[in-house]
Amino acid sequence: MAELTQNPKVQAKAALELIKTPWAVIVAILIAVAVLDPGNWGEVVVFAGKALAHTGQYILFAVLLLSYLRATGAEVMVARAFEGRETRMIFLAALFGGLAPFCSCEVIPFIAGLLALGAPLSAVMAFWLSSPLIDPPTLLITAGALGWPFAIGKAVAAVALGLFGGFVVRALMRGGAFAEPLRVYKPAGCCGCGPKQDDKPVWKFWQEPERRTRFRAEFVQNGMFLLKWLALAYVLEALLVSYVPADLIARVVGGEGVVPIVIAALVGMPAYLNSYVAPPLLAGLTEQGMSAGAAMSFMIAGAVSSIPAMAAVWSLVKPRVFATYLGLGITGAIISGIVFQMI
Repeated sequence: MAELTQNPKVQAKAALELIKTPWAVIVAILIAVAVLDPGNWGEVVVFAGKALAHTGQYILFAVLLLSYLRATGAEVMVARAFEGRETRMIFLAALFGGLAPFCSCEVIPFIAGLLALGAPLSAVMAFWLSSPLIDPPTLLITAGALGWPFAIGKAVAAVALGLFGGFVVRALMRGGAFAEPLRVYKPAGCCGCGPKQDDKPVWKFWQEPERRTRFRAEFVQNGMFLLKWLALAYVLEALLVSYVPADLIARVVGGEGVVPIVIAALVGMPAYLNSYVAPPLLAGLTEQGMSAGAAMSFMIAGAVSSIPAMAAVWSLVKPRVFATYLGLGITGAIISGIVFQMI
């Protein structure tokens, strides 16, 4: 009897989880277009399919690269960024933040351990600000959607934002701020995807059965993750191109001034799109009149305000550090947009 009464609840929960997936959203959108505008349904599907096929080569390479980094245990290289003098730590943390192959839940215990062991908040802030902005898969997907100049510009902006935040926090700490930045941290459940930390990466991972298994698992998991989010992104881009007037985009975030860049940053913070969805949508917006500087500002502000990134900051540090994180993020987004627009 207990099983019979629990089964409907389990089934309802499973159905709810399915409804929340990107695949369900894609199906719902396509059904809505077929019902409300059947004449445009084919164009939406063809547009999204062609865009996804074009990005497929980047997805494949990105998944292979990320799976390799995770199978080798390359995460241990990031910890070395937090050894040595503070200035050196800030530079290395900002650089490694853009290369770290951590999933969002792994960042939390990693950073908590560093802070608990006495790593300076300045270096941790540099890592935190640059980490959500770029990683190898994001770089390739951004290049596929927006071109290599934009992708390289975003990577440079990620490191620059990390340095900016790190040195600002160092200056504030020398003035007496953030004496006790860390909350009492209690590790919560994670995704269980973290490997055991060895002393150094094992680059020839295929020589160990356990690491080969990890590579295959990472390849499937990351491949499906990227595929579903990019499919949703391109369907949304198709809707954007089909139904949002280009002159409206141009009026709000078009032009060459500073105002569209500031507006894009302010809109990008609450309207977060993850780093896999944002490039295709921004490609559509730029084609409709969004300036390059505004696109850069929107993407950086949105990445800093991502749910995993903010949750990690909020769960570990006190509110004043959290507020500083957001302030540095949006300021850096605006500056990055202005500089990229000038270049």
